[in-house]
Amino acid sequence: MVQTTPLPIAKRFRRYLPVVVDVETAGFNPGRDALLEIAAVMLQIDNQGLWQRHETHFCHIIPFEGANLDKQALDFIGVDPYHPFRFAVPEAIGLETIFKPIRKAIKAHRCSRAILVGHNPSFDLGFINAASHRTRIKNPFHRFSTFDTATLGGLAFGQTVLARAVQAAGFEWDKSEAHSAIYDAERTADLFCTVVNLWDKRCAEASPNGARLI
Repeated sequence: MVQTTPLPIAKRFRRYLPVVVDVETAGFNPGRDALLEIAAVMLQIDNQGLWQRHETHFCHIIPFEGANLDKQALDFIGVDPYHPFRFAVPEAIGLETIFKPIRKAIKAHRCSRAILVGHNPSFDLGFINAASHRTRIKNPFHRFSTFDTATLGGLAFGQTVLARAVQAAGFEWDKSEAHSAIYDAERTADLFCTVVNLWDKRCAEASPNGARLI
């Protein structure tokens, strides 16, 4: 068995802290349509150097003033934006709730900033960027760079649809839980960690001295 020394998180992705994010929205236009849910999954490396899920942070968001609420989008994700049991908060509070532990982890791991990991992540990052701009809250994520698990899932397992890629990676997929920010973010995190772990293992096995080829 090849022995490896776990790399610090800051050294694995050139000082970027990968954070898995999923948002649920009332449409596709980040400047016009409401942001309704945000989930962010923090990652960690265990003593064997394997990436795994750590903490999940989540908020229901109150639609910003004047936001568009597309009925078809709401029906698809099954969300009533004004249901009292959502316990939703304004965008500014929601962003601070999500960003605070990310900033803390950036500092703890001596990273330069966070990088958003998502399934087709330009969508999620677009809404995060737009909400950050509206609220004037500093965004800890790289402005445009992301890690895309649709691409990684296609490379590793030949599957680009999240449900199929997650199942190909060895995890169960519950259709009844899908399209909630927490569930999709956590399954995306499982997929991302699996792909990174597979890559690191193969690189270590291919290297004569067991070093990571990164």
